[in-house]
Amino acid sequence: MRAYTGIIRGVPELLIILLTYFGGTAFLSAIAGGYIEINAFAAGVAALTVVFSGYAAEIFRGAINAVAPGQREAAAALGLSNSQIWFLVIIPQMIPIALPAFCNLCISLIKDTSLISVVGLTDVMRVAYIGAGSLRAPLPFYLAASAIYLALTSLSLLSFRLLERRYSLPAMKG
Repeated sequence: MRAYTGIIRGVPELLIILLTYFGGTAFLSAIAGGYIEINAFAAGVAALTVVFSGYAAEIFRGAINAVAPGQREAAAALGLSNSQIWFLVIIPQMIPIALPAFCNLCISLIKDTSLISVVGLTDVMRVAYIGAGSLRAPLPFYLAASAIYLALTSLSLLSFRLLERRYSLPAMKG
């Protein structure tokens, strides 16, 4: 797992998107014996899933490791099953630790969706680029794209703040 996360975190997202799109097309074409093109949306979703799952794995691994080992031992001593230990002891303590970093990851994911336009998917940035080129007035289009991304990231941030408030540990509420 550490090798996977190390490799994924060390390679730029744009390169993984390109490798998924063009490499996936080449791989499927070689297997099928004819040309098969991967859908740009599917390639983009797959690439961003691969990239951000590596980051998410590290966030959750760190949050799980932050729960004191004595918590698990105490729950086992009380006779709780392994699933009860996870759902009643570890996960409730892990969530408030993982939420801030996971929020940052989700905001990065929202912003990195603009990278998918390089494989021909029409997204916010692609529409802004086309509009800016056709009317030769880039500023209004890029300002509109900025406003859309700002609205999406602000909504995400607000949602995570509500979750953080809901799941914060009593000592963290201060």
